[in-house]
Amino acid sequence: MSDDEGGGSLYVLTAVLLTPAQFPGFLGDDFPEACSLLGVAPNREGYGLVLGQDEEGARWTVVVDDVSLVAAAIASWDCGMEYDLSPDERTIVVSLAGWPVELSVAAPGVPEPHDPEQGADGTGRVPLAPPSAEAWGPVQRRLGADQIAREWADWRGRVATDGGAAAAAHPGLARALEEAAEYTRTPPPAGRVRSSFAGEGVRTLRVDGPGWSLVARTGEAAFVLLDEEPGEVLTVPREGDPDLPELLAALDGVAVRPA
Repeated sequence: MSDDEGGGSLYVLTAVLLTPAQFPGFLGDDFPEACSLLGVAPNREGYGLVLGQDEEGARWTVVVDDVSLVAAAIASWDCGMEYDLSPDERTIVVSLAGWPVELSVAAPGVPEPHDPEQGADGTGRVPLAPPSAEAWGPVQRRLGADQIAREWADWRGRVATDGGAAAAAHPGLARALEEAAEYTRTPPPAGRVRSSFAGEGVRTLRVDGPGWSLVARTGEAAFVLLDEEPGEVLTVPREGDPDLPELLAALDGVAVRPA
């Protein structure tokens, strides 16, 4: 891939989507916040983030507006198929130094991955870097919720085993559920409530708010993570909250969905 913004060629390693319905949770509680972190406008179509190395081995994240191309590449890679992701130079919105995620792969035949000098991308900002695993805060809270969404069967099994009693009467949990319910009455910023396919008649919900994240499946349980409870996962079992199914259905009704 040739990158005019970065001043040379880019050896593509991976890519992620940045759309209202699908974006890396560590970037923000919602789509506008994620876009702001990267310095791009929160347009309706969204972007693709292409991660790679230049000829010197430096890490770069190239933001492109050809979402369909990036989505096709990701789908092909997920199926174990090769796909030559080479966005047209005209689709490049900005090139940012660094990677926002940790990658275990590197481009062959170039120096080891490293960040270019600060300011090399023309923004003057510190290069993008993966979030710390040693701290707890909004980023780690959202990452935890994303992990639960990916490993739903394991977490749902824990509810069947212990009933989720640890969440009983927690004030932070009550606040999160109240604020989530408010989203069904007053639309939040795009991406605060997202819904994805999880099987016939079932959706996975990811909902975020100030200081909390919720992950759930319609008709099942919900899990809540709080900034004030480092590393803790609070459970809302369906059997323990008669209002939960109605809340999840209402959230699904206002959620943005992948195209």
